[in-house]
Amino acid sequence: MFVKVDDLKSWEVQQLITSHLDGMAAQSPPESIHALDLHSLRSKEITFWTVWEKDDLLGCGALKQIDEKHGELKSMRTAAAHLRKGVARKVLEHIIEEAKKRGYERLSLETGSMDGFEPARNLYATYGFQYCEPFSTYTLDPNSVFMTKQI
Repeated sequence: MFVKVDDLKSWEVQQLITSHLDGMAAQSPPESIHALDLHSLRSKEITFWTVWEKDDLLGCGALKQIDEKHGELKSMRTAAAHLRKGVARKVLEHIIEEAKKRGYERLSLETGSMDGFEPARNLYATYGFQYCEPFSTYTLDPNSVFMTKQI
């Protein structure tokens, strides 16, 4: 598996983001979906990575700069055909290391509170993320949970 910065232009990546957005829509009410579309993922404060094995796209993740000391984990997704192969761990470890290199003191995230998001919450907890109050522009939402990690 290798991780690379991606420009979101390939068909495979666009399909994975579409699948990600569809998955969020299937599990969350519209007002509680904070997943970013292709256009938003291309903004200057976001770096987007993909995980590959040869020519197979395995997953993706992004890091958004909130400020010079705080980053936000965004758009973590594993392709359905590659679940439970360590893809999410690979991209999460990569993003945590990148946040450290950038000098961030904290890395935060928003994810769903529903049962379908439990594996994601468990993964984040394994890496030291703890539940917290809403951060940045987020507000309390019964369909969202917020987690943060000092780095």
